[in-house]
Amino acid sequence: MTEVASDTQAILVTGATGFLGAHVVAALREQGRSVVALVRNPDAAGAKRVAALGATLATGDVLDVDSIEAAAAGCSAVLHCAGKVSRDGADAVLMTKVNVGGVGNVLAACKRAGVKRAVIASTSGTLGVSTDPDAIADETTPAPLELINKWPYYRSKYYGEQVALEHDGADFEVVIVNPALLLGPGDHQGSSTEDVRRALEQRTPVVPAGGYTFVDARDAAEGMILALDKGRAGQRYLLVSCNCPIRTFYSRIARVAGLDGSVFALPDHQLVERATRWLVRRAHEVLGEDDALPDAISIEMAQHYWYVDSTLAENELGWRARDPMITLADTVADLRERGVVMMRAT
Repeated sequence: MTEVASDTQAILVTGATGFLGAHVVAALREQGRSVVALVRNPDAAGAKRVAALGATLATGDVLDVDSIEAAAAGCSAVLHCAGKVSRDGADAVLMTKVNVGGVGNVLAACKRAGVKRAVIASTSGTLGVSTDPDAIADETTPAPLELINKWPYYRSKYYGEQVALEHDGADFEVVIVNPALLLGPGDHQGSSTEDVRRALEQRTPVVPAGGYTFVDARDAAEGMILALDKGRAGQRYLLVSCNCPIRTFYSRIARVAGLDGSVFALPDHQLVERATRWLVRRAHEVLGEDDALPDAISIEMAQHYWYVDSTLAENELGWRARDPMITLADTVADLRERGVVMMRAT
């Protein structure tokens, strides 16, 4: 394995103001490592939070190769956390640009700048999605392309992984980390903890019959750093703390939030999925684009099982996940403390 970080060489973090990236910066700084944080707007609140941790800000964008190369100058490694997350099909082109093209831009620019090692943040959803409730994916599981090609986000992340692996070589090592759904405190953009927020606001008693998988963003950040220090070049590592039916997921949220925890799981049947999607479309037509309503793609994805296994990361990296109930409790507390949750009128 290529020697990476010395005390004098910084680590470049892309997507440093995002949910995962900010936790990566915090964890690196706690270890006393120098960090260069790639940010699009140094005056934005997220950039100021990262700067307060002691990171050096570098203005740039993953779609701007020159800005990446300038930021990477003098860095020993890059932790690529930048990405576009969306369930909206209208964002498909942008997700391809950022999640596929952006990976290629970052790795090509870092190579030219003399960086020796890269860790790419992807998602467990490029491996772990199935219609089988007993399926649990690991790093050897073939990508379920028939399913993930239906959803632009997961499709873009899969092809971003392929681009990343093309850059792996003797002089420039690439490791991929595949965290499950990120939960925990600090999701200022709200894209990852959206389902928890909706659960707190709506207290919906009916949920799809699929299965969720999640991990604490703080633990995922530690996994990124462990992959940098110990991961095998060309290898991927799944990170997960909990696989559970969606019904159980919402019941646990209700429990830690002190809400009514009774939920009814819809039968796992394509007819129910189609009927539910039709009802959602009709609700949007009648009520308009109400943020409280789930979108049709979310309903479709929630009928699947996203279970994965993180044994490889535990054995090879020494990675450990915290109690998932602590993650849920911290997520709920953070959303409430920041005033994100809009309480329903009674």
